[in-house]
Amino acid sequence: MKASVVILTWNSTNVLGACLTSLSQGLMAHLHEVIVVDNGSRGLTPAALRAEFPWMRLVINRKNRGVAPARNQGIRVAQGEYVILLDDDTVVQPKAFDHLISYLDEHPDVGLCGPKLVDPQGQLQLSCRLFPTLGDKLVRRFSSAFSQRVSCEVEMADWDHGSVREVDYVIGACQAIRRAALAEVGLLDERIFYGPEDIDLCLRMREAGWRVVYNPQAVVVHRERRAARSLFSPLGWRHLWGVVYYFYKHQYLFSRRRLYARLHSAMMSEEL
Repeated sequence: MKASVVILTWNSTNVLGACLTSLSQGLMAHLHEVIVVDNGSRGLTPAALRAEFPWMRLVINRKNRGVAPARNQGIRVAQGEYVILLDDDTVVQPKAFDHLISYLDEHPDVGLCGPKLVDPQGQLQLSCRLFPTLGDKLVRRFSSAFSQRVSCEVEMADWDHGSVREVDYVIGACQAIRRAALAEVGLLDERIFYGPEDIDLCLRMREAGWRVVYNPQAVVVHRERRAARSLFSPLGWRHLWGVVYYFYKHQYLFSRRRLYARLHSAMMSEEL
């Protein structure tokens, strides 16, 4: 099995059908499987789509276990050489996943690769970014010229996103991951219920000497629904906890300098 597509869904049966339909055009050249993890949806669940998509493997949770634990459920039953984590509010464009898999085949030092994300109108979404700092997150909550400059830097907005490039991280809406790299660094951190589990995985990849790459040859349409819009919602608090835990775990706050120094040392150690 070349690839396993793991789709996490939660109260989103209305968009999941379009996502599943698009997979046949996105993965035309490689043997693959599709695993859908329903994370405690209310009312209609992806089980209603079984007749239309009998080839999907469905894992149903009775409650919302969180993003990292639920995605790990899919990863643990996946059989593919590559695992593609995919949000349910996406539509995969022709041969997008074939491009990602071919790139990973040709570059064995790349542990994780992300595609170009666009919105339904075709506008670029800034999906590859610098590792966050606490200062970034605080400043970007305010509307000012300075906060806009910070956002522009962190989201790499001045770059045209038209070429393959090694980056700090790509967001978890779509990540193609080498199973050998996962075996080395471990699965998603299940102590993060909802939040920076995607950043944490990319950082651990980098620390272990694997490269993280953005590849715009692959294109995925992403509606980008945000689950936690308010800090005072239950998911908002869980997201905040995830951010606090992330910074505590990786031992940096206001500067990436020490973090980049660690990553450089890790890279040099791998080359020795």
